[in-house]
Amino acid sequence: MDHPITPAVRFLREKKVEFVPRLYDYVEKGGTRESARQLGVDEHAVVKTLVFETNEKKPLIVLMHGDREVSAKGLARLIGVKSVEPATPEKASKLTGYLVGGTSPFGTRTAMPVYVEKSILSLDRIYINGGKRGFLIEIDPRVIPEILPAEEVEAAIEK
Repeated sequence: MDHPITPAVRFLREKKVEFVPRLYDYVEKGGTRESARQLGVDEHAVVKTLVFETNEKKPLIVLMHGDREVSAKGLARLIGVKSVEPATPEKASKLTGYLVGGTSPFGTRTAMPVYVEKSILSLDRIYINGGKRGFLIEIDPRVIPEILPAEEVEAAIEK
């Protein structure tokens, strides 16, 4: 199957991670609900890659279920900072090298700490962005802590 060769794909190949490319028609503001619908998968297994910044402007990545939000207060408390807030789309693109809507935690331009919602790691398969809008990759979530500087957190809130 033909799929984009993004920095994320190169990163996964380098780390010998098996993945299944899953392409869909990107819909502006469609989010994980739209990609899950098109791919016929549970939105809970579609993982968002979110770029946040601490009050000291230190960037970090949060991996969260598609059907959940991040509790910024809870996350700040867990990682021991005063506050965290989502980075602006411009800042997120600059840090990751990806467009918002196509942000992957793999192969980012800037190395950042990664916080993964703990329950993601117990799913069988996850669908996470492959570095381009309309391109998810299906992988075993258990590889995440092996290939990323990932720390488990519990910061999800119901949408």
